[in-house]
Amino acid sequence: MANTEVSFVRTETLPPMAPPIGEQGIVKWLRENLFATPANGALTLVALYVIYVILSGSMPWIFNGVWNTSSLTECREVLDGTRGACFSVLTERWHQLIYGFKYPPDAYWRPNLTFVLMLVAIAPVLFFDLPRKMLIFTAIFPFLAYWLIWGGTIMTPIIALLGVVAGGFVYTRFVASNFAIGFFGAILAALVVWIIGGFMTPDTANENAMLQAVPSRDMGGYMLNLMLGVVCVSLSIPLGIALALGRQSDMPLIKWICVVFIEFVRGVPLITLLFVASVMLAYMFPPGTTTDLFLRVVIMITMFSAAYIAEVIRGGLAALPKGQYEAADSLGLDYPQAMRLIILPQALKISIPGIVNVAVGLFKDTTLVSVISMFDILGMIRGPILGGAAEWNGVYWELFLFACIIFFVVCYGISQYSQWLERRLATDHR
Repeated sequence: MANTEVSFVRTETLPPMAPPIGEQGIVKWLRENLFATPANGALTLVALYVIYVILSGSMPWIFNGVWNTSSLTECREVLDGTRGACFSVLTERWHQLIYGFKYPPDAYWRPNLTFVLMLVAIAPVLFFDLPRKMLIFTAIFPFLAYWLIWGGTIMTPIIALLGVVAGGFVYTRFVASNFAIGFFGAILAALVVWIIGGFMTPDTANENAMLQAVPSRDMGGYMLNLMLGVVCVSLSIPLGIALALGRQSDMPLIKWICVVFIEFVRGVPLITLLFVASVMLAYMFPPGTTTDLFLRVVIMITMFSAAYIAEVIRGGLAALPKGQYEAADSLGLDYPQAMRLIILPQALKISIPGIVNVAVGLFKDTTLVSVISMFDILGMIRGPILGGAAEWNGVYWELFLFACIIFFVVCYGISQYSQWLERRLATDHR
């Protein structure tokens, strides 16, 4: 019998079949993230119900809000018994919430310009793909910002800048031969320039200043929170690095000074240190000198955050294997070179989450300065706006909601940047 079967070989591949519905799109995401197990499904339903209850109660209050009245009484008349927020307090008192109630209104452009310049100055620090020449403006910005916000004669920031430049020149000149000579020589050179500049600057310089001088006691609102947060974080990171390295030093005196400082500061609440800054710290300066309250608060908050950052960085140093230190020794590097080129870059990458956590907490803790009569945004809400203005007495949710939103925006932005930086630097330490 003849074989009538003919074999067939396909000349093209079959088109791929579509995956099952449960393995693609929104269905897959829901199944994997919200309803992976019966327990997760139950928690998802409970969470959705809670969100519905919150939104059903808050959305009508927000969307029925009134923005164009001059008092709480007028808000209630416009609402006429319906639920709604009195956002008019924000439109009328926004300048006090942002700048405080004493900062000159005709000088609002100065902190606004400083904020824009700050974004330009920190850009090359946060995003290292930008041209390195931009770091020149980053180095100049602190002195320019001081002059813009505080005003007065421009000679003060110029002298301060010249002192820093002189100290940096002495440090780079002598650090290669001896680290101690370079470090203390830099401090001495900066002090000499500042003292000479102070004698050469006439007392009448403020009278001929280009910008009106504004004392620190006239600053407030959210501007004060930003100033304290940026200044204290910028100062506490290098101080925390120095404390972490000092705690691991082989010299007993330096080690125990750092240990005592870190443990003491971490064992004291920040609000206690703020009271010390307000009442006692002025007596620790030379007799006859007047120390600004803003400066005293910056010193205390910087010390507080530096102690926590020191412990975070010490954890990063402890996480490095011993072979990294041995590799630095095998290359013939001295201690400053090994720390700058090998050890600290790796330790700081590991410490990014902890440093960001301290920075976010520090920025939120700047609201504690309201307890020592500094009118930050919460001090403005509880003091001049609610306590000193009868027409807005009773408006609470709208003001505190505004404060929550602007703090959330800044803190969430810092958190998202840190996550991007971790992914960029591959901080999993493989």
